[in-house]
Amino acid sequence: MHYEIIVVGGGHAGCEASHIAAFMGHKTLLITMNKKNIADMPCNPSIGGTAKGVIVRDIDALGGLMGKVADESHFQIKMLNSKKGPAVQSLRCQADKRTYPQNMLKRLEETKNLSIKEATVEDLIVENAKIKGVILKDGTKIMCDALILTTGTYLKSNILIGSSNKVGGPHGEKRSDFLSDNLKKLGFEIQRLKTGTPPRIKASSIDFSECQEELGDNKYYTFSHDDQPKYKIEEQQKCYLIYTNAKTHQIILDNLNKSSMYGGYVTGIGPRYCPSIEDKIVRFKDKERHQLFLEPESMYYDEWYLQGFSTSMPEDIQEQMVHSLKGLEHAILTKYAYAIEYDAINPLQLKPTLETKIVENLYTAGQINGTSGYEEAAGQGLIAGINAALKLQNDEPFILKRNESYIGVLIDDLVTKGTKEPYRMLTSRAEYRLLLRHDNADLRLREYGYKLKTITQEMYKNYQKRLEDIASLKEFLKNTKLEITPEVKEIFTKNNINLPLNKTSYFELLKRPEITLDFLKLFTKIDYPIDTEEEVSIDIKYAGYISKMQKEIEKMLKLEEKQIPPDIDYDKIANLASEARQKLKEVRPLSIGQASRISGVNPADIAILAIYLKKEYSKNE
Repeated sequence: MHYEIIVVGGGHAGCEASHIAAFMGHKTLLITMNKKNIADMPCNPSIGGTAKGVIVRDIDALGGLMGKVADESHFQIKMLNSKKGPAVQSLRCQADKRTYPQNMLKRLEETKNLSIKEATVEDLIVENAKIKGVILKDGTKIMCDALILTTGTYLKSNILIGSSNKVGGPHGEKRSDFLSDNLKKLGFEIQRLKTGTPPRIKASSIDFSECQEELGDNKYYTFSHDDQPKYKIEEQQKCYLIYTNAKTHQIILDNLNKSSMYGGYVTGIGPRYCPSIEDKIVRFKDKERHQLFLEPESMYYDEWYLQGFSTSMPEDIQEQMVHSLKGLEHAILTKYAYAIEYDAINPLQLKPTLETKIVENLYTAGQINGTSGYEEAAGQGLIAGINAALKLQNDEPFILKRNESYIGVLIDDLVTKGTKEPYRMLTSRAEYRLLLRHDNADLRLREYGYKLKTITQEMYKNYQKRLEDIASLKEFLKNTKLEITPEVKEIFTKNNINLPLNKTSYFELLKRPEITLDFLKLFTKIDYPIDTEEEVSIDIKYAGYISKMQKEIEKMLKLEEKQIPPDIDYDKIANLASEARQKLKEVRPLSIGQASRISGVNPADIAILAIYLKKEYSKNE
């Protein structure tokens, strides 16, 4: 049996990788241990979040599935940081834990060129450092031209609750026992990571009257650039906000040594930006309380998720902790929280395409690369799938730059800096975040999707129509001027806005921070799609900042253009600091720009490297 591309693992990375590879015309096989766990949500039943929501928009702009499936599977959606600037705004939805996987599976089953097989992969077939296929647990060999590993948290995973340490994956599923050991034999560096999940609570045992309501937005949103909203604002499900208290904190501190992490039972390194509740109490002793969110997991289950309360305490202590919370005094725990340890590879052993440096045509994506989060995994899966397909087509690889996408930032960070803990995307990681916004994902990436043939013709037509609308609205605002009449003066005065001295174009008026398009609609008819109006408004108001950032990007791109030969011998470069030499040899950057972002490589080292390359290049010429 032979396939062009095999994807191992049916999580969020595997779904995107297998779909896009098949969509690009390649005979693809998705191998998963359990078909029911495809697109599973073992942790938070949500899609999006700060920075993560933009990743989902980016995935959609390139032809991925996550945004579309989220739109048809959620029961609440809101724009985070809506009162802050556009650079930090992101969509987040509460997805239905039952419906989302079902809808994703349906889309995969409808994808031409894609087959799905239930099996466990135990080893790889590698010849002359090139992937040739996989070996299943029953000894079956399946051959392929390219392989994408998206194994999530299943590699030699252990579930930890207090001093208890059980072999298994999320939900007590079987784990992959031998694959990471066999990767190690091939030369991969294996690291042990940890993540966790909070307890689940029976909804009927919660006193919601003691909790603060958290509603969805009263404005329609979609992750997808092409689909219309599939929900009714007034029918969105409520979530609730509660807080820890002094009693909660005391219970945790009194029993800290019983926690898997603080009791010394954990060997893996956990996520810094998604800590357990006991870690929060220890690290932030000055805080009197921490916020927690009660979120339904599904409209079909009587089970709620206690976000922010991840723990590895023993079950009896978890009961005490939960019952100390207001509204949860009589709560019934349907599932106890746990920590999970698993194997991952060192992402410094990857190329920016997510192809491994050790085995040709072998790609990895998701938590095997040291990331956390469904969105980070899906973004990597999409890029790995695209690049595996391009490699088989003998086409140029697809590498997103840091100024083009959060996915580009994510992958560049992984392959350039590496990670020793589960990596989580944050807006602060993106130096060009004002350009990487929720509203302009299609403007940044849809042309790539068209050239790569990862989007449909209809999707491209939608994009072209949006470009026309944006140009038309900008032209209208430039060519239309506000006449200063008594009626206009009265409206400005009523809204406490300074009246312009002379007849002024709407374009110039919109540059003023206190003036919005909605305000200008009081004087003229402006009727464009909401996303078009938002895009134009942001472009006009932030034009100065955007222009300044573009100049910084030009400098960065010049450094990216200065390529470093793949066979360069760093030992021949005199005066490099020893740490810089070691890091450069480990990462083997493709350009001066990438080299400058490596931890431990200083500007002086970059200057020495640049001079050496210039001298050697001139000599060869």
